[in-house]
Amino acid sequence: MAGVSSESLANALADLETKLPTASLSLADELFGILRIVDSSAGLRRALTDPSREGAEKSALVERLLAGKVSSDASQIASHLATLRWADSRDISDALETLAATVAIAVAEQGNGEAVGLGGLERLENDLFAFNRRVEDSHELQAALSEPQATADAKRTLALRLAVGASDEALLLIGQAAAEPRGLKPTELVKRFAALAAKRQERWIAEVAVARPLSETQLDRLQAGLNGLYGRELKMTTTVDPQLLGGVRVAVGDEVLDASTLARLADLRQQLAGQAG
Repeated sequence: MAGVSSESLANALADLETKLPTASLSLADELFGILRIVDSSAGLRRALTDPSREGAEKSALVERLLAGKVSSDASQIASHLATLRWADSRDISDALETLAATVAIAVAEQGNGEAVGLGGLERLENDLFAFNRRVEDSHELQAALSEPQATADAKRTLALRLAVGASDEALLLIGQAAAEPRGLKPTELVKRFAALAAKRQERWIAEVAVARPLSETQLDRLQAGLNGLYGRELKMTTTVDPQLLGGVRVAVGDEVLDASTLARLADLRQQLAGQAG
């Protein structure tokens, strides 16, 4: 997905982010269900991506189609997609799949008491990789999951049997990949879902570069400062770069904070300045 479709997906993901803190797995399931509806009709996809039609008209079409069938959140997400521009009619389906998977991944991130935040994402990714390893180690399983005569439900049932013990979020994604791989091998779609989880993990990892090695006290101060800055318990990795201007540079996900240019790190620089104290 590139160009205008890529921009629309970024817009949709930014809008989705506001709903993720309170999202449940049922929302992801609903979005996969909407994907099923959209994928079943080339005419509907063309209608939803027709650049000659007003966004409000396409949004209203989605709302009528989904009325009484899904939650208001699911309907709003799909309606918003219809207001955006798409270079190809298939792109809106791909976007729906990405949004549905992102919801499931965010639910794993919320955790269930034991695996929260980065731990929840790591568990999800491990579950997805474990399923893929099991399938890729067996020609019989690969054949069964790609058998054209087998129903989607049969493939989903088989996949879930192979993933016993996995988290609910992993089971939803694995089942979706097995039943509706949308032109891919199920394991390839599972890899895509794992890549989305890995991308979200980056939000929890602070990659810190410093001009000289830090003491344990400094590291503790830096960790506390970053946790407070981002409002979550980050996993911090550090590297030493003697040529680094400003003394410290922090990358968290797509955001890079440079102490020489960004005022947000002023307090961290003060903490580091107190290293002798």
